[in-house]
Amino acid sequence: MNPMQIERDIIPNLQFPRDEVLNSNSEMEKRVVDAYKGMLLGNIYKGKVKIIFGDKDGIKQVETTIWVVTENMILLKRGVQIPLRRIYKIIT
Repeated sequence: MNPMQIERDIIPNLQFPRDEVLNSNSEMEKRVVDAYKGMLLGNIYKGKVKIIFGDKDGIKQVETTIWVVTENMILLKRGVQIPLRRIYKIIT
């Protein structure tokens, strides 16, 4: 996996397919746990995480703060959203 580094501000211009990028329930459960860890890191310590995700054009990486985790999305600063189903990995 060789993701392209991008800035958070271009994420709203990306298109996200509806399919899931992970193959197993255990990987999906770990992703949710990592998302919540990242949210706590951001909200308590103002720390950033690396998020590796896929859009319609390939694999991208952004370094940012997670503000909110919902059932289907992670929310970043300025209302930027990434669908949880498109996230490969969150590195705290």
